[in-house]
Amino acid sequence: MAASLPTSLTEGAVEILKTAEPAGKIRLTHDLAAAWRAGALPVGSGALPPARPARPATPELRLPRDMPKRRSGGSLQSRVALLHALAHIELNALDLVWDLVARFADPVVPELARPRQFWDDWVKVSDEEATHHGLLADRLAALDAAYGDLPAHDGLWQAAEVTAHDLLARLAIVPLVLEARGLDVTPQMIGGLDKFGDTASAAALRVIYRDEIGHVAIGRRWFDAICAERGLAPEPTWQDLVRRHFKGALKRPFNTDARAAAGLPADFYEPLAAPGGDAS
Repeated sequence: MAASLPTSLTEGAVEILKTAEPAGKIRLTHDLAAAWRAGALPVGSGALPPARPARPATPELRLPRDMPKRRSGGSLQSRVALLHALAHIELNALDLVWDLVARFADPVVPELARPRQFWDDWVKVSDEEATHHGLLADRLAALDAAYGDLPAHDGLWQAAEVTAHDLLARLAIVPLVLEARGLDVTPQMIGGLDKFGDTASAAALRVIYRDEIGHVAIGRRWFDAICAERGLAPEPTWQDLVRRHFKGALKRPFNTDARAAAGLPADFYEPLAAPGGDAS
């Protein structure tokens, strides 16, 4: 890593959250992940994350209801809009992971609060989210576009705000609702891009899809572990947390195969599903 190596993993996480430019977030993430894997850093504590991550001047952030509807199809405009929306999601996903790392480090004895594997897993997720944003930024550049060219919705960070009080709630909503939803919709996006000849963008989404199965699995692993610590049954606990912290029912159709591969059987989420529709 560069000379300005942070003193801890949590300090590095806060630095990334306070970095506005996406390229800077990506570079710092890869550097911090490499330093962590090399054993150069303690977990640390007391590095309070900002209420909201720093953001560049563009894209313009709007409420979800104020966003223009994205057109389907294979036009250049529609593909750019899709890739831009996904790049925004991946950037938020990156910040959500670093917020988790900084916010939920134990303030007394951080190295004893969670096993090394906990931090290894979330550093791995953050490193992959940074790669995902980079892949999408590269595809936008190849299409003579850039992240920031279009407006983006500001609803994703609400998941951090409503779960800032509890790690179990954060795991219930971010990996096990939001990222699991990505498993449902990404195969259709890949098929559409292939159909319209954008095989390079489809290849980028295949990387993201593969990695996101692992991210959901990591979320489920630690959700179960923390439930065990608290003497809670995972399935009803997750359903209760989703009802409290997520607005609306879970959308169908579900990619049951990918969800199962990530450790989410249908009886886990079906009770919260919207009526109608079929699982895929």
